[in-house]
Amino acid sequence: MTLALRSRLFQVLRAAHSAPSTRRRRRRLPPSRRASTLPPRADHPDVLIVGAGAAGLLAALRCHHHGLRPLVVEKSDKIGGAAAYSGGCVWVPNNHLQREHAVQDSPDLALHYLDNLIGDVGPASSPQRRRAFVDNAPRMAKFLGDIGFKWQLGHTYPDYHPDVPGGLAAGRTLEGKVFDLKKLGKARRQVNRHPGPPNPPVYSFQAARLARCGSSLADFAFTVKMLLRWLRHALMGRDPVTLGMSLVGQMLLLNQAKKTDIWLQAPLRTLLKNPDGSICGAVVSKDGKDVHIRSKHGVLLAAGGFAKNKSMRHQFQPRPLDTEWSSVPSNDTGDAVRAGIQVDAQTALMDEAWWGPTIMIPGYGPYFTTWDRALPHSICVDHSGQRFMNEAQSYVDAGRIQFQRNAVAKAIPAWLIVDATFQRRYSLAMLPPFVEPKAAVQSGLFVKAATVADLARQTGVDAAGLAQTLARFNALARAGKDDDFGRGASAFDRYFGDPAHAPNPNLGAVETPPFYAVRLYPGDLGTKGGLLTDEFARVVDAQGRPIRGLYASGNTSASVMGRRYPGAGATLGPAMTFSYVGVDHIAAAALDR
Repeated sequence: MTLALRSRLFQVLRAAHSAPSTRRRRRRLPPSRRASTLPPRADHPDVLIVGAGAAGLLAALRCHHHGLRPLVVEKSDKIGGAAAYSGGCVWVPNNHLQREHAVQDSPDLALHYLDNLIGDVGPASSPQRRRAFVDNAPRMAKFLGDIGFKWQLGHTYPDYHPDVPGGLAAGRTLEGKVFDLKKLGKARRQVNRHPGPPNPPVYSFQAARLARCGSSLADFAFTVKMLLRWLRHALMGRDPVTLGMSLVGQMLLLNQAKKTDIWLQAPLRTLLKNPDGSICGAVVSKDGKDVHIRSKHGVLLAAGGFAKNKSMRHQFQPRPLDTEWSSVPSNDTGDAVRAGIQVDAQTALMDEAWWGPTIMIPGYGPYFTTWDRALPHSICVDHSGQRFMNEAQSYVDAGRIQFQRNAVAKAIPAWLIVDATFQRRYSLAMLPPFVEPKAAVQSGLFVKAATVADLARQTGVDAAGLAQTLARFNALARAGKDDDFGRGASAFDRYFGDPAHAPNPNLGAVETPPFYAVRLYPGDLGTKGGLLTDEFARVVDAQGRPIRGLYASGNTSASVMGRRYPGAGATLGPAMTFSYVGVDHIAAAALDR
């Protein structure tokens, strides 16, 4: 495909797209009587859900299952939160689709993996919470499938640490199938779209093929096929989406069918307490006025974390750090976390985030790197010119290591260096192969040099250190074995590498001029710490006692994954699962009253 034709294709496409289980049978509670996106009448909801992201939308659907009437309040004017921006992966061990692909898994195997990987990090990832996740995640996924959600198994997607006992080489990640956003009608405009260019409707486990479309005829043909399919959908008047947009879009469509009340532009102000300290509702702002909402059976906080709150991040998290490096929406400012703290909720893991090396693209913002670091003919160095990590490893681990390295040598920003071979075969910072990166160089995004010495001079990296590092790295690359950091040894590394490159799909010498360098910052996909919850998603107070009527899930709560990242979707998997668990507990408690 010529550059002109590909450019024309993109122009056309851009225009076209302007806890123990509660499974036993229960007596159902009275169903919802109305449907509206406007404030309801004076009657109170059964459950108040704060946040209309994946966790909140799932919670609303589970409320309907139990005959509870939910009210969802959302701070922004869009639905989907950070989930809509995301890859939309949901990590679900022992899920119902594994059997179709002969994947051998079990709750005990998944629990063994989590225990070995996470270790002891305190009550946020207690044995009870891990068991609640492992037991209920497949039930949550099956529940969604049973009511009409279309799942796709990432049958080639490995756990992020497949060599840890209990880890799998594939099969624990689910994502939504291709979804036509136009099924939502006018509400499609309310879905939170990423401000960058639209993504072709490919699954996360296929995206790496697009990134390496200049490496092999097969990957190039696959890329052309996907672009032509996208064009066909556009010409037929469809708006096909995958990833986070499919996850959010499908759940929003299911909520439309249930006539869920969703208030937009209704930020949380404070929680309401009964004299006995239990939570009975919240104050939200709507149309310039504070509205007191009394919830009959509980409040679920699913409003994200505090990634865009400068003061909270400076108070709790490592430095240097800039909220602009975070890939989440700008309204992720910790409102729900602070509201919980105000009612004596305990917090945990407040120093953590879903870290990852990030490139800041002028006019676009943060670009979270995955395959850019893992493909051959690339290397990451600090300002002394030294390599300090396995570039292909899990982004959460890579981000944390960048902070650790910066304590002994300047590594924020670090530099990702590639050569002409990389630039010809692979995409970098959203720039596809074949394309001369003139604009990227002119904007300062890329530094270009004809020699390693000149690259060191332009970037401020120690020239002698860089030359020495490249000499050793290139020797390792030719041998096909990374004796320093093990790049390419893991199935996870190789998944993001180039299978057409031998002997190691992740290692290639950086030796062919011109050379390019791009800054890497320790960005994130959101904060990881928050309100401490138990195995029923109940928020606990400073003494570890459940605060009656208050539940939390997603990034509003401290993650059951502790300081590690088991697999693709380890953010959304627990977020949706503990929404499921929390609503089940609310329903059980309501029946006992």
